[in-house]
Amino acid sequence: MQRLVVIGNGMAGARTVEEILARGGAEKFEITMFGDEPYGNYNRIMLSNVLSGADDESEIFLNSLPWYADKGITLHTGTRVNRINRFARKVYAEDRTVTRYDKLIVATGSYAFVPDIAGMRNADRGFHQGVFAFRTLDDTRNMLRYARGHRRAVVIGGGLLGLEAARGLQAHGLEITLVHAASHLMNQQLDAQAGAVLRRSVEKLGITIELEAMTTAVHGADRVTGVGLADGRVLPCDVVVVAAGIRPNTEMARASGLTVERGIVVDDQMRVEEERDIYAVGECAQHRGQVYGVVAPLWEQAKVLADHITGTDPAAAYHGSRIATKLKVAGVNVASMGVMAPERDDDEFVVFSEPGRGTYKSVVVRDGRLIGATLLGDTAKVAFLMQAFDRGLPLPEERIRLLFDLGGPATETSAAELSDDAQVCNCNGVSKADLVASVQAGTRSVNGVMNATRAGKGCGSCKSLVTQIVEWATGGDAEADPSADWYVPGIPFAKPELMAEIRARGLRSVSSVFAALATGGEEDAKSKMGLASLLRMMWADDYVDERDARFINDRVHANIQKDGTFSVVPQMKGGCTTPDQLRRIADVADKYRVPLLKVTGGQRIDLLGIRKEDLPEVWADLDMPSGHAYGKSFRTVKTCVGLEFCRYGLGDSTALGIALETRFQGLEGPAKMKLAVTGCPRNCAEAYVKDLGVVAVEGGRWEIYVGGAAGAHVRKGDLLATVDSAAEVIALTGRFLQYYRENANWLERTYAFVPRVGVDRIRAVVVDDSDGLAAALDAAVQASVDSYQDPWKERREPVTPGQFRPSLPLIALPKVPTR
Repeated sequence: MQRLVVIGNGMAGARTVEEILARGGAEKFEITMFGDEPYGNYNRIMLSNVLSGADDESEIFLNSLPWYADKGITLHTGTRVNRINRFARKVYAEDRTVTRYDKLIVATGSYAFVPDIAGMRNADRGFHQGVFAFRTLDDTRNMLRYARGHRRAVVIGGGLLGLEAARGLQAHGLEITLVHAASHLMNQQLDAQAGAVLRRSVEKLGITIELEAMTTAVHGADRVTGVGLADGRVLPCDVVVVAAGIRPNTEMARASGLTVERGIVVDDQMRVEEERDIYAVGECAQHRGQVYGVVAPLWEQAKVLADHITGTDPAAAYHGSRIATKLKVAGVNVASMGVMAPERDDDEFVVFSEPGRGTYKSVVVRDGRLIGATLLGDTAKVAFLMQAFDRGLPLPEERIRLLFDLGGPATETSAAELSDDAQVCNCNGVSKADLVASVQAGTRSVNGVMNATRAGKGCGSCKSLVTQIVEWATGGDAEADPSADWYVPGIPFAKPELMAEIRARGLRSVSSVFAALATGGEEDAKSKMGLASLLRMMWADDYVDERDARFINDRVHANIQKDGTFSVVPQMKGGCTTPDQLRRIADVADKYRVPLLKVTGGQRIDLLGIRKEDLPEVWADLDMPSGHAYGKSFRTVKTCVGLEFCRYGLGDSTALGIALETRFQGLEGPAKMKLAVTGCPRNCAEAYVKDLGVVAVEGGRWEIYVGGAAGAHVRKGDLLATVDSAAEVIALTGRFLQYYRENANWLERTYAFVPRVGVDRIRAVVVDDSDGLAAALDAAVQASVDSYQDPWKERREPVTPGQFRPSLPLIALPKVPTR
């Protein structure tokens, strides 16, 4: 068996390995991969969704770390390759490992280009505080963390990444100015007229655009205070994002003696010149003088390389790509292919522009063939245009019909007209044939096909076409997705049916649920956490705990941070503390050299940077209860000072908040639960925007609000009830939380659950007892309260030998990216 080494675990490297495995590569090669990020493979295109809060990090991963182990692949994460010895056939990595190869694939991708601007970097050549690139998941995390507490950002670069960064940061409340050196936005994909329409659409979102503006300096001594322009103006800001383009990452290849021009020079089989056993693929590769910075060519290259290296089709050849892209930019649909404008006198050029509606369409036709098209806003005709561009379909004599359905090719028939190898999903390289094959294999729902092929899992702009193709492939008989209502993806039951089966069969462990209810009894890693939470809620003390069903936070009862250390948040009921507690916190911070102490929004003190092996000793020295800041559970009750000290106070909010937190501390839930009690409608404790909020009103009464949120989603809670006593507040709180625990979907916060079910329905069950469930809900929540154990006090001795064993840092920052 030959040794195959792949340098780069990004979209190109991982996709190429997938293609190799699909051609029987597991029987031909022992595969070793190196990636400079400490993760599996993720979809870089989706980082803008993570930045904006539209997607969670977990949703963008294409291959999780267990996938590599399941496929028999040795993966070195967080490890940069320093050089290749072509003569000894060895790869040398920064962790001092030496790996022999028979075949080698270089997929080092590209890195963010950062102009040499005064003040951009510090003395160590790292970024000045407040300056960020936008290329990796860590870049995105760092931006999100720093953006909190800052209010003005300048984004340098008006291309795709710059616009996405601007829109993403704007979602977190920052004022955004986008600075672009060219005369119009996205000048690599759009002509001036289309760029002007896009600018108008983006400015309507509240983003300020500065065109033909050259950045000359970043101002600020300790941190960013502004950006200087060539015309002498200074734009005040406290965050700077550089999105000025990318460059092929070829430094290691060049130092190893490979032929490098703009990229690593390859032939039609993706082989490096004069090196028959070394290949290059993706953004680092240069083929026939062309380097591609979009993902669509990557998929074509990966297939050719896999055909060749496995011997599936030795004659397979890559002849270059005709670039056609369709995506969403700052929420605006954009499609671009070929040339942007006429290049010869006899080129036909048809343009439609409606700036007020954010619509622009143009086509360029030469000798009866479509050689270019641009669509902005309205992209309904993109499927036919991409097919005409790629396949040279006959065009209607009236060229305007290329832009509108005026008796020409209709949107409804475009799915049938697409050729089998037409690429439908640019983000994940899915063709029409892939979608049809999935349907023919038995998957007849749109979501099922999307999950099986990854189509539509990128920017999402192809979902309508995917739907059309699935409808066409099923003869108009596409099924509703049966898994849409499943509580967790690996068990084919909705929550009520799942709970009924668990009770009927007496299933008290996650493994027993899989054995009894999963298809084929197979375990699903993505389902374990949800099942563990559900079982703990249902069985309380009778739940059988299995450590592999827990996320790392739940295994060690602390919140993991990006560098592999942990955050410890002791409980401070109602935000109240004592001098003795403060002394203990200070002593722990000194003893364990805690890098950062932070007062949280939940009125507690967070100790950040605790080593895993120190956690039990930290808990013992603190001698305070856990604040449960790490789990899907009841977190905290925020309070104002209330009746005793505040001259506006109408109710003792502090006492009630402490009572609520004492009763429901650590209560398991489908998602985290944050509460607040405020002593008057001035709402100093922000009770209106909590999962459950209590507000004191005139006459000694209390209003109870449910389903509020003040994070990435903002929602004022709905009034559940107005009651006369604190005892009624506590009773209804427990009843509502239990109803939510029993009926909410996994990871569904109350701000989604309440509007989904309807506050009138919830009020009828929880307050009016319309269904006769009140006693059962009260008893169930009481059972959970009675079974509560503080994990910091009960579990200081390791449950397993490795529970508090030191772990490697999650983040390794390489000098030069290798993706």
